[in-house]
Amino acid sequence: MTTYWLTNVRLEKGFIKENERISGTETEICHLKIEDEKIAEITNIFPNIEETQVDACNQLLLPSLRDMHIHIDKTYYGGPWKACTPLTKGIFTRLEEEKELLPKLLPTAQERAEKMIELYLKNGHTHIRTHCNVDPVIGLKNLEATVNALKKYEDVLTYEIVAFPQHGLLKSDSVQLIRDAMKNGATLVGGVDPATVDRNIEKSLYTIFDIAVENNKGVDLHLHDPNTLGAFTFERMAQYTKEAGLKGRATISHANALGDLHGEELSDIITILKDQEIDITTTVPVNRPTIPIPTLDKFGIQVSVGHDSITDHWSPFGTGNTIQKLGILAERFRLSDEYSLSKTLKFGTGGVTPLNEKGERVWPKIGDEATMMLVNATCSAETVARRASVESLYFKGKKVERKLEESNPVQV
Repeated sequence: MTTYWLTNVRLEKGFIKENERISGTETEICHLKIEDEKIAEITNIFPNIEETQVDACNQLLLPSLRDMHIHIDKTYYGGPWKACTPLTKGIFTRLEEEKELLPKLLPTAQERAEKMIELYLKNGHTHIRTHCNVDPVIGLKNLEATVNALKKYEDVLTYEIVAFPQHGLLKSDSVQLIRDAMKNGATLVGGVDPATVDRNIEKSLYTIFDIAVENNKGVDLHLHDPNTLGAFTFERMAQYTKEAGLKGRATISHANALGDLHGEELSDIITILKDQEIDITTTVPVNRPTIPIPTLDKFGIQVSVGHDSITDHWSPFGTGNTIQKLGILAERFRLSDEYSLSKTLKFGTGGVTPLNEKGERVWPKIGDEATMMLVNATCSAETVARRASVESLYFKGKKVERKLEESNPVQV
């Protein structure tokens, strides 16, 4: 059991108000005793003890980050620059490319996945939900590489793996492969656009939820379809979630249709999703109407951010920097005041913020797991607005160090 003191830590204490309006965030310098992976003591008095002390140098302590939608199994990251080819047939252009590309990427898939994990650790993440291609082109080989990569980092992060039939569960006849994936390391059942890819909403959703129930796992579906088609798919997914008894265990990734709906149509869908506690993951897209994140949050829908890809054949963009992503979210919805900026942090931390709505400190508390990050900022609001840098990361009390040395680019 390792015990030490993390000294000179900046913690948020409460909101500063002027004329009944929040104008700033009050902080204080504290010292935290870390013992048996948890925060055992928080004090303002400098500890006069013999135990090891680590000086935080007045940096701000925040909850560590979670990327809830990434594909670490197929990426150009770690290799030479390569932009995307032009789209000629929409999503199907990329699916055709993968028939040749995935086998070419396979020999270095694990190494590139590890480089992406290192990037996430550098940027303050201790949890990753990655989608992993499972299809007739690559079988379970990408899954094997992904599992092997993540297992090497189990001492510094937690993770989930979505068995993802990128080429269509029904369209590519991947049903048995997904079933096999659930017995070989996958922790969630995935799917993609039952309407436009599988061309059969009911059969696709029925099969996805059947596999989930069979393995007692949750689901995470890529749903890009816009407008009323997307909304109808949400309704059917909610119904299948209810019938399968998976309330609180279903995620819609992207949920593009929510950006197209307004008024009563939007509120009706929100009610349906909330009833089954279906959560949403978004990349905060700027190339189409962004889903109404503040509205979803107001009505109790859990929203998380993810990067989706980091320089691959789908997109040359993506940084793995969730603080930067939160800044984009705040700009997109004009969240520029102290309170709104500080609450934006929760979309990258699984809902955890240092202060609650009343300005009371709710994190960290004695007994909390010491999984956290130190950032170069004075408060959460500044962290988001100014895209603060992550100075160090801790997982269950252990400071996270790099596992990979800098090396030559991985050839793709």
